[in-house]
Amino acid sequence: MPKLKTNRGAAKRFKVKPSGRIVRARSNHSHILTKKDPKRKRRLSELTEVHPSDVAMVRRMLAE
Repeated sequence: MPKLKTNRGAAKRFKVKPSGRIVRARSNHSHILTKKDPKRKRRLSELTEVHPSDVAMVRRMLAE
């Protein structure tokens, strides 16, 4: 069976940490930022962990 190819769109969106956790960026932090308060913008700039129900699908797209 041939090797699985990495989904390039997923490779740009997700990062695997050394511990094995998969992290992603939060949405709503690209435009229309003037009406969002600084606390919210600061929180949106942080990375967050992928939901457990999505981890298997993301791992498969990253061909791990």
